[in-house]
Amino acid sequence: MSSTSLQTIGAIKAYHHQAQHLVNNYLLADPFIPYTSVLTGIFLCKVVYDLCHFISNSHSKTYIILTKIQRIEWNNRGISTVHAIFISAMSLYFVFWSDLFSDRWHNDLVVFRSSLLSSLGLGLSIGYFIADLGMIFWKYPSLGGLEYIVHHSLSGVAVAYSLFSGEGQLYTYMVLISEITTPEINLRWYLDTAGMKKSMAYVVNGVFIFLAWLVARILLFIYMFYHVYLHYNQVMRMHIFGYALVFGVPAALGVMNLIWFGKIVRGVKKTLAKRCEC
Repeated sequence: MSSTSLQTIGAIKAYHHQAQHLVNNYLLADPFIPYTSVLTGIFLCKVVYDLCHFISNSHSKTYIILTKIQRIEWNNRGISTVHAIFISAMSLYFVFWSDLFSDRWHNDLVVFRSSLLSSLGLGLSIGYFIADLGMIFWKYPSLGGLEYIVHHSLSGVAVAYSLFSGEGQLYTYMVLISEITTPEINLRWYLDTAGMKKSMAYVVNGVFIFLAWLVARILLFIYMFYHVYLHYNQVMRMHIFGYALVFGVPAALGVMNLIWFGKIVRGVKKTLAKRCEC
């Protein structure tokens, strides 16, 4: 083997060692996880956006005939769908299956518990909220009106506080379970855009939206406030700002959820009535 080849191999190994050192000591180090996870979340949003454009442009006849703003919304909804699947799965795991926030296995206060994985998940979610807010402002109001700005801002602030302070991560994940309704909402838009509003898939999806919204955005919020009531002596020990967020953000989002739920109920009734007439 020539000396040039040996030098090349040595250089590659050196770069690999340096990259590994950077990842282990900075990118994955506890103090830097909040920052690197947020930046990673923003970067992944861009990746998903480009993938949605590439795949849809190659395999969807509907996408090709859309206007520019419709294509942007199509791709943007792809991002929100991927984020929703990821964060709702993470949330369900931490709230119902993980021992991290269980009262049975820990004696310390539940409102101050966190882990590397739970912080990573919140950071990626913040990256999504920042990216999506940027898209909304860029194309305002085509991608969403004031209610979306309020929703994303409240969610982003609450998640960011929970990430950087380590407080109330359990309640943050309880609220984030509500993202499980996003894929159904986006599918409704895709079906409508594709001219399939009268299809059975549209009707079935509407029923799923109703059920998912009822469970994840109404009943689960009630359960969260009940959990806060049972652990109120712990919640009182949080910082005043975190204490306010625990009550204020879910309450505000809960009111919005009820308003949107009313619209969903009326929409389901209208759709089913039309199906019965046919």
